Amino acid sequence: MSIDLTTLRTEFKSGRRTPTQEVERFLAQSGEPAWASAWIHRFDAERLRQRARALEEMARADPRAIERLPLYGVLFAAKDNIDAAGVPTTAACPAFAYTPRRSAAAIERLEAAGAILTGKTNLDQFATGLVGTRSPYGPVSNAFDPAYISGGSSSGSAVAVARGWVSFSLGTDTAGSGRVPAGLNNIVGLKPSRGLVSARGVVPACQSIDCVSVFALTVPDAVAVFDVLRGFDAEDPWSRSLALAPDTCPARFRFAIPDRLEFYGDEGARAAYRKALALLEALGGSPVEIDFAPLLEAASLLYEGPWVAERMAAIRPFAEAHADQMNEVVRNIIGGSAKYTAVQVYQAINKLEALKKATASLWERADTLVVPTSPTAYRIDEVMAEPYHTNRRLGYYTNFVNLLDMAALAVPVAMRSDGLPSGVTLIGRAGSDLALGDLGQRIHQASGLTLGATGAPMPAAQALGGRGDMVDVAVVGAHLTGQPLNYQLTERGGRLVRSARTAARYRLFALPNSTPPKPGLVRESEGHAIELEVWRLPAAAYGSFVALIRSPLGIGSIELEDGTWVQGFLGESWAVQGAEEISRFGGWRAWLASRAGR
Repeated sequence: MSIDLTTLRTEFKSGRRTPTQEVERFLAQSGEPAWASAWIHRFDAERLRQRARALEEMARADPRAIERLPLYGVLFAAKDNIDAAGVPTTAACPAFAYTPRRSAAAIERLEAAGAILTGKTNLDQFATGLVGTRSPYGPVSNAFDPAYISGGSSSGSAVAVARGWVSFSLGTDTAGSGRVPAGLNNIVGLKPSRGLVSARGVVPACQSIDCVSVFALTVPDAVAVFDVLRGFDAEDPWSRSLALAPDTCPARFRFAIPDRLEFYGDEGARAAYRKALALLEALGGSPVEIDFAPLLEAASLLYEGPWVAERMAAIRPFAEAHADQMNEVVRNIIGGSAKYTAVQVYQAINKLEALKKATASLWERADTLVVPTSPTAYRIDEVMAEPYHTNRRLGYYTNFVNLLDMAALAVPVAMRSDGLPSGVTLIGRAGSDLALGDLGQRIHQASGLTLGATGAPMPAAQALGGRGDMVDVAVVGAHLTGQPLNYQLTERGGRLVRSARTAARYRLFALPNSTPPKPGLVRESEGHAIELEVWRLPAAAYGSFVALIRSPLGIGSIELEDGTWVQGFLGESWAVQGAEEISRFGGWRAWLASRAGR
């Protein structure tokens, strides 16, 4: 049974599933492979059951609670460098552990939206690594092959989602930690634009470029969580207000590809990338080759420059007093910061600013940059034998993103011949998060993959949250795809978002004497679920579209089967008196087909 957010929301609203049942499902999975190594702290059963019961009592007292709370009853996990009140934060270093009185801002927002935190997950110590092996709690195995790494540093968070233990999880991303584990485990990894999600209550790695990231089974799920998380926070010194670009990628788009591709001899990864490029072209994309050298130069600053010193700044008192209790590899990396001087710090800052200017023209040539999420996949024993070069190679396509102030979305695209997953990352300028989501959903849908390692099928495409300056409108008749008035949407830049059905509270009538033929949709206390399409229009074009509508039709709010509401066509009640009711057909197209067959 799928635990994607759309499925859960529908079942919670119908009563077919409850938060308590979700909690019991979670508790029953504790014997599964890799469970122990993925978690550092799991909440006890009674705490989870109490939280579920409290949500159910709220819903009984207020029937609209499920609708008001976008993450009602949804289980999630958090990387153990993110504070949860009353629970030790270890950052995968037991000697460093402390127990916060207050949860991180991200967890506060999620719980206020109805989500249920299940526990804290394993990570590369102090979020230093892309491998998932640098932890005293043990290496976290890949969700598809236990011999392989899960990727890091957000290893446990990614595996918890891939295996279907929770619906989504929080990671952090400084050099790719929210993307590499997603690519290696067949899930979505959203790395927001820096500062859009508060990092208050997160143990810093490089505080100036850290991001709280989201792992989910689908792109709409990741965007839904992002919508809850984002918002300015005066308590986070690096938080910022940033206008988001429209949440659609053009139907015809340009995607940049590096002129220096590197797979370290991994032909499986190369083949997966080629498949992704073919999918993008089939979706309407045109490739544009770019000079990758400036981005690689920026990436080199992360571990060969004074940003290593920022890692030391985050934990200096502990590191100086307890170096012997740190992971050897992590200690060696962070300890290397001692060689950098203040002069070198400012030289690196100036160099990075120059590289930002040098790479800004990329967005004049392309709508997005598309890179392999990971150039290869390593076995755990390979990484343990050579922990430095293997780790650095995994960051070939990720290390520059936060330094250059970009947004990124890792999306699965293929299963390799060896049974391992592989994906690509869509990268855009700061503020392009939602547009990346739009294209990311399109390529994920086209991939034909199932969700994570769960085997659950891909759900239908969904409208993404955070619509920016776009407006969604539901159509039920002559404006449907292929119908005579559909051009009124397409000529205004409208794009089909999804097919859906109304809640079972509507009746559909064939309006008499209408040219072309049109239906009238009327809401009743009881009725039928009627098929419709949700289209997305630029807000600037919405007014001219509405101006075309004539009585007895109008625009009102329509309740969909999943409990959400959208603007859409409704008929006036007087106009359907004596009209033929066609509700039994379930939609306009089915009625038209019945007439054609007469």
